[in-house]
Amino acid sequence: MNIERLVAMANDISNYFAAEPDHAMAVEGIRDHLTKFWDPVMRRQLKAHVTAGGDGLTPLAREAVERVVVSPN
Repeated sequence: MNIERLVAMANDISNYFAAEPDHAMAVEGIRDHLTKFWDPVMRRQLKAHVTAGGDGLTPLAREAVERVVVSPN
């Protein structure tokens, strides 16, 4: 999938969780959503994007993606 689209989707999720007053819970909510509902390929692409600098991601989305565990397959 196009990385710009993945970034936009991750930012949309982070914007939803930004209303959560507990920062750690917001990050966990985003991480949980990405883990449960995103295809592993999408997660790997986004994780690689963060490793390369993460341009365009909100700070909250970037923090959550850094905590996503991706399988090597």
